[in-house]
Amino acid sequence: MNFSRPNIVVSKCIEFDHCRYNGDMIHSSAVLDLKEFVNFIPVCPEVEIGLGVPRKTVRIVEIENKRLLMQSGSETDLTQKMYTFADSFLNSLDNKTIDGFLLKTSSPSCGFKDSKVYKSVEKGSSVRKNSSGFFTEKAEDIFPDSIFETEGRLENFVLREEFYTKIFISAMLKEVLKRDNIRELIEFHTKNKYLIMSYSSAHLKKLGNITANREKKSVAEVYEAYRKEFCEVLKRNRRTGSNINVLLHISGYFSEKLKKEEKQFFLDKVEQYRNKMIPLSSVLSLLESWAIRFDEEYLKTQTIFNPFPKQLIRVTDSGKGREF
Repeated sequence: MNFSRPNIVVSKCIEFDHCRYNGDMIHSSAVLDLKEFVNFIPVCPEVEIGLGVPRKTVRIVEIENKRLLMQSGSETDLTQKMYTFADSFLNSLDNKTIDGFLLKTSSPSCGFKDSKVYKSVEKGSSVRKNSSGFFTEKAEDIFPDSIFETEGRLENFVLREEFYTKIFISAMLKEVLKRDNIRELIEFHTKNKYLIMSYSSAHLKKLGNITANREKKSVAEVYEAYRKEFCEVLKRNRRTGSNINVLLHISGYFSEKLKKEEKQFFLDKVEQYRNKMIPLSSVLSLLESWAIRFDEEYLKTQTIFNPFPKQLIRVTDSGKGREF
């Protein structure tokens, strides 16, 4: 299967350059794996605003309910410099081509909902740990429909595969939307039926109504309506219950073709997945094997079985951050 190449903005310190405050480079097997399949756009906002390597640490400091980006030692306020660079850099990118951002965990510039906020630039414990960095904050404003993730969370098997799924399906849709052909959009929707269902049955129905185009809208209007609705799908995360619903739907294709023992084996696997004993991919692989065995052409085209290149599959797992 050929996959469209996602365009991903990535923190430069993750496998691209020794540009962390202490001169280190962050190692990430996920980023190394993705390099073959993704167009990365590396950036280090702190270096871009003139900070050297190595450099004094930078902190998000909250003073009188106002967030500031400040550097220890000199207590330099870098807030406006960072905002100015972020605006310039992000607006230089094509909004229609960026699929996602892969950012440095907890960074005051690049963190995504996990950066620490302090009362003082020099000492003291953080007052909270759920802020986004100043560069990321601007990225969220300018690219509200992109997929955001941090390299630390990608150490978790479930979160990693969720990120892969979203960026590759986003890139696939962008390729379709480049072409003025409603049939290709319908084909995209058809191939992604069960993947979309695993996120939301309600959104699947809405997207189906958009492609049906009963109101006879122009192709451009249909495309934009579909894009907006699909972006809402990608803002969601798949849950165990919705995944099981999809598994049962797909199994219905084989209800008259399987032995009683095979059906029970499948249901046992579903329960093992429900109880977090096995990954979703284990049950999907079983269903895919039956689609091949019984030559179910419609099912064999479904992206839910192969949402991203198989070379990216790794069973390593940090054991942390299973919940979205």
